[in-house]
Amino acid sequence: MTTAPIIQEIESVIIRFSGDSGDGMQLTGTLFTNASALVGNDISTFPDFPAEIRAPAGTLAGVSGFQVNLANTDIFTPGDAPDVLVAMNPAALAANLADLKSGGVLIINTDAFTDGNLKKAHYKVNPLEDGSLEKFRLHKIPITTLNREAVQDIAGLNKKDIDRTRNFFALGLSFWIYDRPIESQMEWIKAKFKKPEVQESNIRAFKAGYHYGETAEAFQTRYRIAPAQLPPGVYRKITGNEALALGLVTAAVRAGKPLFYGSYPITPASEILHSLASLRNFDVRTFQAEDEIAAMGSIIGAAFGGAFACTASSGPGVALKSEALNLALVLELPMVLVNVQRGGPSTGLPTKTEQSDLLMSFFGRNGESPLPIIAASTPGDCFTMAVEAFRLAVRCMAPVILLSDGYIANSSEPWRIPHPDLIAPIECNHPTNPDNFLPYLRDEAGGRPWVLPGTRDMEHRIGGLSKAPETGNVSYAPLHHQQMVNERAEKVAKLADVIPEQEVFGPASGDLLVVGWGGTYGALRTAVQQAQCEGSSVAHAHVRYLSPFPRNLEKLLHSYEKVLVCEINGGQLSLLLRGRFGVELEQLNKVQGKPFKISEIHARIVDVLKGVR
Repeated sequence: MTTAPIIQEIESVIIRFSGDSGDGMQLTGTLFTNASALVGNDISTFPDFPAEIRAPAGTLAGVSGFQVNLANTDIFTPGDAPDVLVAMNPAALAANLADLKSGGVLIINTDAFTDGNLKKAHYKVNPLEDGSLEKFRLHKIPITTLNREAVQDIAGLNKKDIDRTRNFFALGLSFWIYDRPIESQMEWIKAKFKKPEVQESNIRAFKAGYHYGETAEAFQTRYRIAPAQLPPGVYRKITGNEALALGLVTAAVRAGKPLFYGSYPITPASEILHSLASLRNFDVRTFQAEDEIAAMGSIIGAAFGGAFACTASSGPGVALKSEALNLALVLELPMVLVNVQRGGPSTGLPTKTEQSDLLMSFFGRNGESPLPIIAASTPGDCFTMAVEAFRLAVRCMAPVILLSDGYIANSSEPWRIPHPDLIAPIECNHPTNPDNFLPYLRDEAGGRPWVLPGTRDMEHRIGGLSKAPETGNVSYAPLHHQQMVNERAEKVAKLADVIPEQEVFGPASGDLLVVGWGGTYGALRTAVQQAQCEGSSVAHAHVRYLSPFPRNLEKLLHSYEKVLVCEINGGQLSLLLRGRFGVELEQLNKVQGKPFKISEIHARIVDVLKGVR
């Protein structure tokens, strides 16, 4: 007689799926996340994969992981440490075990723990046999064997094909343990795999894992997480890169413009091109250039022609774009350059996150060349800031740099889809009256006229040489150069009059203000909330407008006894704030290719409040 499983209600769980880069852990995590979003949980994810296209199988360099945090409350991060680790081989165990919470659940594919794989993972003895895993709730499952038994009689599949489906066994088991409905997953498999034998093999693998959880004595407790109480609306799961692509298209539609996107593929920005290529029905034109320089040149031409133009890259590619970006600055044409930052310098850490391109955004061009710079803070915020980037570009007639990073680009969260009518139109004017026309005569915002090429009697000189005010003619006159440099700087500074004032989470004054920017938002906000619950007078300011800074930022910084700036770099925003406002700062900096842990920030908050440097 089978005993009905116990259903235990829990508030949240953090699960990490890990295996070789060929084990399908990114897909497993994504599908588990999708199912959790459908039942209404708040979610936050963190995919982590190797930079090598195909590291040797079974090695530490080839480990790929996907962490998902599910909760019935509002959450901001994928969590510091997993409650559950699914390890498909010894390398996955070795790479992730130190992160697993003491007493956490450890699900291991025992079939992969061969002498060869143990050696590749640098294990001298088998951890399944030496007692080193006793502090965890260990489940040793021969996943490969069980999966083969479930799938082996399907005609047309070889052993390699069968073993490719074992990630669905792990997925099915996870669905059972955490009470996820299986109907949507069955429909996804049927829609995804068109070959009958492939479709059937993945369905069987998934069901085998699900039923294993149902019948194994070790899994007679199931866990249920109630839907989160999110603000009402229509939601979808979204990554930062997906949201950014939708934001770029929305900006163009709200301006009545075509969107031209020219880029060269680079991790972690390539997904923006993939997303936009599928949106041609919104008058989107995508161009994969032969290199970064050509990509930048292509959007200059598109902006000159009157389109909304954008390119995206990461640090190495932005370095290559810098000369043409300066040409765009001198031409004073509106366009957007997205920098999805990754670990550097040079090729650095292609698949890991960093915030190390802020100073390059400010100063990585020759001459006096200020530009508007803004930064997204969450995956969903990438949409908002993409629209804002074009709005600012058109207002001051200049390229705008939009900073994202590898963390928020690949992470996902529930995103409430905004009603399009609530997104303000972006007004674009193309003058056609040649009377009293001067190509660099400035409006009240400091921008110049955006005249379309071919407009009769309004032809004008373009190029990178120093210009005379108003006419734009080539001029080497010292005062002309000084005036044009001043005017280009002033129009950027004037944006402070229209961008929002800096918001603060917490008291308007107090003992400590924690300052951050970009993808550190979730960890900072959560750590500050913890400190507030402990009775500390702590607030959080997350800076999204970096050039110019919000007009009230200086006053805010001086409203607290201490200021702590937290960045995934060596202290770049700290340097800018000290130089701009002369404020004393404490710092927390990290350059490990990994995002902040909540615990790291909370510990630093406690130390700063105690006066520990």
